[in-house]
Amino acid sequence: MPSDIPQLLELINECKNIKIKTIFSHLAVSDNKNEDEFTFMQIDRFNSMYAEITKQLKYQPQRHILNSAGIERFPEAHFEMVRLGIGLHGISGNDANLKPVSRLKAFISQIKQVEATETIGYNRRGKLEKNSIIAIIPIGYADGLDRKFGNHNGKVIINGQTADFIGDICMDMSMIDITGLKAEEGDEVILFGEENPIQTLSKQIGTIPYEILTSISARVKRVYINE
Repeated sequence: MPSDIPQLLELINECKNIKIKTIFSHLAVSDNKNEDEFTFMQIDRFNSMYAEITKQLKYQPQRHILNSAGIERFPEAHFEMVRLGIGLHGISGNDANLKPVSRLKAFISQIKQVEATETIGYNRRGKLEKNSIIAIIPIGYADGLDRKFGNHNGKVIINGQTADFIGDICMDMSMIDITGLKAEEGDEVILFGEENPIQTLSKQIGTIPYEILTSISARVKRVYINE
């Protein structure tokens, strides 16, 4: 806090073997244009505290305050360093021209023709209004697929076609309604990627892209591709 600076400087002066390498802070609302006044206040406060500290230090540690959204929106605060976080994944909250670098996919393990009198999934929440074709994919909430995507709240992409989740998301699998779509067992299902942006998924269940990314569990196989 600003009131802590004098005591901080005393401690620094007592520690002759310590040299400050960086001074940093973090913006709370860098992606929200309605809160820019607060963000500019944060940057100004950071600058004034930095000046007070370095005046006594007699040298200039590197400064950094910007996260991914801040890098895009506040170039005047780039300083000596920035912290590119979710931007490394090609995700922007400010319509920057970034390309997603990751995708989550599964494959259809089974396809079943189900009559309108049947229900899909736990608690019988997947109510069918007509005879339907249901595909099963081997990914569930234990893999990080949020249960909120179930019951038509989330969508996947199959062969360029959009399909809804139907019924509750299970621990190890989930069901999608592919009625009227061209799909076969073994076909690839895109849960997120360039074709199905994480930003869109997060809005479907009222969360943020960070949670979608960090929820993917360790048991999901990672494949890294160098281009």
